[in-house]
Parts: sequence; structure tokens; C-alpha cells
Amino acid sequence: MESVFGVSGNQVFLYPASDLAVIVSEHSPQEAFNQRSGVDHARVIADCFQHSTVLPFRFGTVFNDDVSLRKSVRSNQRQFLGNIDKLRGKTEMHLKIFVDDCCGREMEKHLNAEGQGREYLSNLRENASRARERQTRARAVSFQMHRLFLPLDEEVSCRLMENGKMMLDIAHLIERKCVERYQNKFVTTSAVMRECQMQISGPWPPYHFVHRLTRTAHTPSQTATTAAQPPAVVSAEPPPIPMMEPSPALA
Repeated sequence: MESVFGVSGNQVFLYPASDLAVIVSEHSPQEAFNQRSGVDHARVIADCFQHSTVLPFRFGTVFNDDVSLRKSVRSNQRQFLGNIDKLRGKTEMHLKIFVDDCCGREMEKHLNAEGQGREYLSNLRENASRARERQTRARAVSFQMHRLFLPLDEEVSCRLMENGKMMLDIAHLIERKCVERYQNKFVTTSAVMRECQMQISGPWPPYHFVHRLTRTAHTPSQTATTAAQPPAVVSAEPPPIPMMEPSPALA
């Protein structure tokens, strides 16, 4: 890990914790996190992901000292090991699909909070009907993507854009050995589904699926120390830190 640097250029260390290893760096509570901090954190996770299975802590997770870090890992060890087993050899692919709004935003009825009477109820029913139509359309596209790409697991969200399109944000969990086949499938799918605009990114560490499996075991905090402690302490990589399997090459 000598060539890997964490938040604010701090040295990154492999910190043994039971059957796991935590990637850590020192962090001063006087130093606020910013967008650059998130980039530094993501780079460390990506580097570790090239060698092992990682379970990233949430961005901003800080431990007061090495004792609290070891205690947290020990209390959650069974869960962490189970999650590693579930995600070993897996990666995340990310799809963004832009679909024309089947209802047309210009038809949306404005509802006055103080409105009353038949017109108000009619507009309420029409808006609810359009919302259901959008949900049906989004589910149909999502189901089609699932059938075409056959992921091991998926996370799907949908929102209405200002330009009048719906955007489906889809994370697929797949085997790492299947990335090239997934990319080829994307090329053929985007050529066939001309009514949709599609974007692909990845492979990524399985962020969406780590956060689904792992309960919040730590409270993100900007304050990493107390007055009785030194200003810089061992902490979980200022933005969350990747947790990984022990590796002989990194021991």
C-alpha cells in the first residue's frame, strides 16, 4: 500500500482486525471533508478492488482510535464475513436509461393546496393516473433490462427529468468474469432499443449492494477525537474505508 494515498494525501495503512484487514489513514478533525476527499476515497477503494473483495464504509466514517475501530470490526465480524462471501468475485455495472415521458409533463395539473371541489379532485385523479402510467412504463423497461442482462441482483431507481424524460438508474451485480459479455450485450441492446438513450459505466466495486447488506454500524462524524486525544488518530479512511480479505501479497 506504499504507493496508495488517501484523503488529503495521507499515507494509507493495512490495519489487521480479526480475520479482516481495514484500510485506514490518519485524519484531523479540524480538516473538513470536501468533494476532493470523496474522490480520494473512491480511488483507494478502486485500487483495493483490483486485488480483493471490499466492503466500503460510508463516506465520513471516523473512529476515535484504534480500540474503537477494532471493537467495531469485532462486533460486526460475522456480518462482514458473510457479506464478503456474498460479494466475492462480483462487480457492479451501472446503466442509465433515458425514456420519453409517456404522459407528457405539459399535461401535469397544478394542485392548489387550498383547492376544493370537483376540479381539484379531478386533477388529483388525473395526476395519480399519470404517475401510475409512468411507474408501469418504468417497470416494463426495468424488467426488459433484467431479462436481457440477467444480473445476479439489481438496484433500480426512477425519476422525472426537467427535459421531460424519465431516467432509470440501474445497478446490476454480475460476476467479474462476465464484464466483457455484459458490455457486448449493452452494445447490441442500445442498437435495438432506439427509443431509449442508454449509458453504461463500470465495472465498479459493488457499492449499492454493500450498503444494502451492511447495516449502519458507525455514525458518520466530522469529530474524530476528544480533547484528551491527539489531533490525528488512526481512523477509517476519512471517507469510509474499504474492508478487504487478508491477502498474502499485501500481508
